[in-house]
Amino acid sequence: MKNTNYSELEKKLQVKFNNTALLEQALTHRSFLNENHSQLESNERLEFLGDAILSFCISELLYLKFPQYPEGNLTNIRSNLVKTTALAKIAVSLDIGKYLRLSRGEAESKGSENQSILADTTEAIIGAIFFDQGITVVKKFIEKTFSPTLNEIMTLKSFKDPKSILQEKIQAIDNNLPPIYKTLKEEGPDHDKLFTVGVYLNAKLLATDKGKSKREAEENAARKALKKYE
Repeated sequence: MKNTNYSELEKKLQVKFNNTALLEQALTHRSFLNENHSQLESNERLEFLGDAILSFCISELLYLKFPQYPEGNLTNIRSNLVKTTALAKIAVSLDIGKYLRLSRGEAESKGSENQSILADTTEAIIGAIFFDQGITVVKKFIEKTFSPTLNEIMTLKSFKDPKSILQEKIQAIDNNLPPIYKTLKEEGPDHDKLFTVGVYLNAKLLATDKGKSKREAEENAARKALKKYE
């Protein structure tokens, strides 16, 4: 017999499952199985699948939505969308914690509020939707569910890399020439180099830092220089 709680959750997800056993599995933490000796699977395999599907769908969405952005910006936006805190926030908005199947001990230790468990369950539900409904439905679900987070990221511009933020801050102050990055030192063998980069403004050194690549060293130096403008 179908669990009425799942009917409530389906309304929140705006997805009606053909096989509610998939949704039940997506909500089943491994601790529940250990305590109840159930023959069901935990949500870990669905989480694995959902993680890959989410990354693909978000990547496609961003690629089509922001044709003007280079790979670096798209990667940063995606990272902000799929990180644990963002996924847990979505789980809270859907009230997923209410439906989690946890062991008594996990429940008593507020596992239904644990960000990691909530984030993993969100990914598992995405995996379950894919298996039950297919890629078209799961794409629509992801776009609808993640849009508020995406809008927040774009409004706050939290996706921008340190170099872009530093340039904007400098130009907002006096519209000077953009900062210049110079490689000051290269250390180590070719397969394991360490670069030291300096960031300059009008020949004045703002900061130096290191990285495993020139790009990483430049971003680290920009991040350090930003502290002078905070």
